[in-house]
Amino acid sequence: MSPSLSPTDTTQLDARYPVLADLSAPARTRLLHSAQWMRVPAGAMLFDDRQACEGFPFVVEGSVRVSKCAPSGRELPLYRVGPGETCIISSSCLLGHEDYNARGVTESDTLLMLLPKAVFDEMMGERPFRDFVFHLFAERIADLMQLIEEVAFRKLDQRLAALLLGKGRVLHVTHQQLADELGSVREIVSRLLKSFAEQGLVKLAREQVEIIDPSGLRRMASEGKGAA
Repeated sequence: MSPSLSPTDTTQLDARYPVLADLSAPARTRLLHSAQWMRVPAGAMLFDDRQACEGFPFVVEGSVRVSKCAPSGRELPLYRVGPGETCIISSSCLLGHEDYNARGVTESDTLLMLLPKAVFDEMMGERPFRDFVFHLFAERIADLMQLIEEVAFRKLDQRLAALLLGKGRVLHVTHQQLADELGSVREIVSRLLKSFAEQGLVKLAREQVEIIDPSGLRRMASEGKGAA
């Protein structure tokens, strides 16, 4: 963690979050001088269920995966926070004075700026910052509603087919990683992948899935043929 702010950091921050240029001069100065810069390695846990929320993160580089975890260890990914985006669970916890109810883990080396809670409260008095927070809040809620719809109403084979199509022709990924993204378990995903391979949709190798028939996968994603 570095409390100092370099010109490069400021340039990156402004590029990712243009709203900061719309703040009043005193507010911008207050924000930049009070924020803490953190460079975090991949796989680091930034926050967890029932932890106190220490501040509002601005992701400048990298990404953070936010998930809901069950006591059994199963995980349901909720969303990712990339450069220029915000974490609505952090926003919600700060606004509601509540602890975290999810887990945030860095997916790659990540540079972020953490705005302390007290300063976040001050910045919410600035209309540009307040509009920015609530606008991205609304966007993320829409994404979460889509996730709920997919989990509740789409079969797992549909969701797996759609996930594969969104990752390129050759995926270097484990069955466990795919299961984590779907909020499922490895055994079920492995069974579905084996079925896909038997249908000629994909070719499986160690930690690799190659898409052979993208049109067939698209039909699977839209029609949900096959059993989950």
